[in-house]
Amino acid sequence: MDTKAHSFNGLGMHLGNLSRLSNAQTRSISAENFTGEKGKGGMATEGEAANAARELGQGWKVSPCVSIAPRATFTLAQIEGSGAIQHIWMTMFPDTWRRAVLRMYWDGEATPSVETPVGDFFCCGWGVRCNIASLAVCVNPAGGFNAYWEMPFRKSARITLENLADDPMICFYQITYALTDVLDDAAYFHAQWRRSNPLPYKSAHTLLDSVRGKGHYVGTYLAWGVNNNGWWGEGEMKFYMDGDEWPTICGTGTEDYFGGAWNFEHPRGEYGVFCTPYSGLPQVIKPDGLYQSQQRFGMYRWHIADPIRFEHDLRVTIQALGWRSGRRYLPLQDDIASTAFWYQTEPHVPFPTLPDRDGLEVI
Repeated sequence: MDTKAHSFNGLGMHLGNLSRLSNAQTRSISAENFTGEKGKGGMATEGEAANAARELGQGWKVSPCVSIAPRATFTLAQIEGSGAIQHIWMTMFPDTWRRAVLRMYWDGEATPSVETPVGDFFCCGWGVRCNIASLAVCVNPAGGFNAYWEMPFRKSARITLENLADDPMICFYQITYALTDVLDDAAYFHAQWRRSNPLPYKSAHTLLDSVRGKGHYVGTYLAWGVNNNGWWGEGEMKFYMDGDEWPTICGTGTEDYFGGAWNFEHPRGEYGVFCTPYSGLPQVIKPDGLYQSQQRFGMYRWHIADPIRFEHDLRVTIQALGWRSGRRYLPLQDDIASTAFWYQTEPHVPFPTLPDRDGLEVI
C-alpha cells in the first residue's frame, strides 16, 4: 500500500472510506490553544472571559474568543509542516462581516491565496444572517460560519483576519487541520473577492482574470443588489480558459447557472428560496419601504462534482441583464460582489488591490 497516499486519504473522508485508518495527526487552533499544540488546549489563564471564569479558574472557558484592535491584523493560525486545513468555524457580529478581511497564505508566500471579506467567504455578503446547508459551506443559527473546503499546504499555513473598523472586533473561531504528507498533484486553495458597484453600462462583471497556472474552478458566491425594476437575471456566466477569445463554457442565464430556472419564481409572484448541497438561493432581502430600498440576493454554486479544469489560464465573467419594453434585453448597472473559489498550482498572480473599507461596506 502507498502509505503517502493512505495518509492523505485520511483528510478528504467520505462515507465510502470513513473506516480507513490514517497516519495523519489531527490538531485544532482556537483562542484556547493558539498554536494547536498537542495536549495544550483549555490551559488559558487570561482571556476575554477570564472575569466570567474568575470563580472557576483554569480549564473553564477562560479564552473562548479574541478581540482584534481597530485597524489591526490578527493571526488566527500559523502552522508549520505539511498537511491540510479541514474545517473552519467562526462567528462574529453581522455588522463586522464586510469590515473584516480574511486572508490565507500557503508555504510562506508573500501575497495571499485567499483574500475576501469574512461574510462573503461564508456566503453571507449582506451583513444579514442567512442559514446555508451545503457541502462546502454551512451557516447555522444564529450566525455560525462553517467552511469544509480542503486546503492543503506543504511547508506552512498562515491565516489572518484584518479589522478595518474603528472599534475592536470580537471573533470566536476554531480551525481544525491534519498534519500529514501531501500528494504531489494536490493543488492549493484560492478565493478572491471583487465588486462592481455599480456595474458600468453594457459591461460584464469580472469574477476572475489573470489566473495563471494549472487548476480547477470549484465555486461561486454572488451578493447581488438590484437597481432596476423587473427581472434581473438574464445574463450569462462565461468561462474563458487556456487562451480562449470566446468562452468555452457559456451559460443560459443567471438563475440557470445557480441551478434554478424561470426567474427563481415559486410560488407565483415570489422568489423561491432554496438551499442544496451544490447550489442555492438562500437569501432574498426584500425592501422594507424605508431604508432597505432595493432587492438583494445571495447565491452560491459549488463545482464539486463538476470542477471546471484549466491548463494554463482562466477568466470568469457574468453579465447583468434584464428586460425593457418590447421584450428587449436591458444591460443593468447593479451592485455585484463575487467570491470565486478555485484550486491551482503556485505561484499565483497577485490579486488586484482590495477596495478600502468604504468600497467593501454594505450600502
